[in-house]
Amino acid sequence: MEFLREVYYVMWGDLKFMRHNALNILISSVMGPLLYLLAFGFGLGRGLEVDGLPYIAFIIPGIAALTSLSASFTAVSTRLNIQRLYYRSLDEVLMCPLGTPSVVLGKSLHGAIRGLVSSSIIFAIGVAMAPEHLHLTPLYAVTITLSCLTFSFMGVTMAFISNTHQSMATFSNLVILPMTFLCGTFFSIDSLPPAFQTALYALPLTHSSVAVRASSLGWDFPWESLAVLACFCAALFALNVYLIRIKRV
Repeated sequence: MEFLREVYYVMWGDLKFMRHNALNILISSVMGPLLYLLAFGFGLGRGLEVDGLPYIAFIIPGIAALTSLSASFTAVSTRLNIQRLYYRSLDEVLMCPLGTPSVVLGKSLHGAIRGLVSSSIIFAIGVAMAPEHLHLTPLYAVTITLSCLTFSFMGVTMAFISNTHQSMATFSNLVILPMTFLCGTFFSIDSLPPAFQTALYALPLTHSSVAVRASSLGWDFPWESLAVLACFCAALFALNVYLIRIKRV
């Protein structure tokens, strides 16, 4: 209970920020995924089928996974980077008698919550459009929650190790942008050559896309992808704790 209390203390300010900026946050979080849905689902993908499914049913779980990346990572990395470099408010948090894991989780949950809300909206739209194919299942809830936590921890990591906004932008261009289009969000990974498949399966969004799609479409669930995603989540959490303890922030 003490750990959860400390986590709440850390995230209290971010919760207040979300409450006072709820509409702006909602619009900014879902605008990109909605544009992907319109452009690829209704534009390029009209009349297409993938793995025996209408393309719109295939693409929505991928966009939900992508939203967990974009909303969670951006929310945490941008806000925490500003708090750390300009307002120095993170220093005040670190001086409080709080456990390091509590600080990491408290700062990460802000992004995870935003990712869950945004992903849920996109998935609800998808269920309304393809109710015969898409279904909300317990495995979907577990996978999308783990995905949001993973990418939120990634955002914390980048906020901790980036000393300028330019380095954050460079990481986004070199890592986040390629993951957006290449990790099975808009197409099946199985259609690529084996060498490319191996490279893409080294990225967390690929496992998120595969697991989210399987859990919502009723396919055989890839437990190995869920395990890999959990390993990414645990590794990034441990890395953030380490960075604080060696005073890299």
